[in-house]
Amino acid sequence: MEILKPNELREKFTDPWIAPYEKVLTMVDGDKVEIVEYHPCISGSHWLLNQYRNNSELIDSAYRDGNKHVYKCHVGSAPLDLKASFNAAGIDEIVIDGDEVKVTHAGLAGAGVGAGMCRGMGEGVKYIELIEVGGGSKAGKATVVTPKLEKVVIGVDDTDTKDAGATWTMAHNLGVELAGEGYEYLDHIIVQLYPHNPHKTQNCVSIALTFAVEESKKEDLINRVIEILKRDTLSDKTAIAILEGLDIPEKLRQYAMATKTGMMDVETAESVAKELNIPLIAVSGEQGKVGALAALGLYDDVEEAVKAYDNKSKE
Repeated sequence: MEILKPNELREKFTDPWIAPYEKVLTMVDGDKVEIVEYHPCISGSHWLLNQYRNNSELIDSAYRDGNKHVYKCHVGSAPLDLKASFNAAGIDEIVIDGDEVKVTHAGLAGAGVGAGMCRGMGEGVKYIELIEVGGGSKAGKATVVTPKLEKVVIGVDDTDTKDAGATWTMAHNLGVELAGEGYEYLDHIIVQLYPHNPHKTQNCVSIALTFAVEESKKEDLINRVIEILKRDTLSDKTAIAILEGLDIPEKLRQYAMATKTGMMDVETAESVAKELNIPLIAVSGEQGKVGALAALGLYDDVEEAVKAYDNKSKE
């Protein structure tokens, strides 16, 4: 076994058949692990996703968004039985070791090259333990070691007015600004709320921003979000909600669906948030709490998040 840092890998492997990953991030919540990888290819990466999802017992679910792979996994060991074409690649061990997460990848031929050499060159990787060098007809195997991060999802609503502004763009620009400060801005999800809400500006949506952060920096992240919103919001109703970890409580999803399909009030939002121990913060006012909390309930279901329900005739 050889231990190599990303810069050492780039110096050692300069072959034209090495395609470095852009970034690898790993978030942890108990024995659950969420791996986010930015693959060098776009749709070509779907082959790998299919192999990993079908062959790795440690992967509970997975999806691809462009060249971004998201693997929702659990800690454990489940050695792969590699077989060309059918079982060509996957994860066979996930270990949390202090402030590091160690994920062992294995694959045949090109998938073996990707297992360690390509992944290991990505931003976010501390080092790899190169067990077997893949390529050609050979199997490759490596443990990719990344810092242990945590997921923080921030719901944002009511930053605009009837005359100016747009919550989705302000929230995105907030995420971009935080990315420039070193925070890992993962995603921006638009959640369609009840179209007939009389409090709406126009389209009636709220936003969920997802971040991967070190535990010690979570409070700083939240404080910066509040500072930026206070600086930029046009509304006296702006609020945020904060969800930590990898799970969405069922009651939170139910609340989100109720807020999509009918009227919801601040008092109910506050009650649900208190029961689920979700911070609900008025940045400039209270009304935004309703949509901010709803955004958290659907941040991992983008197809449902964008649907508009017309239930006015049933009221």
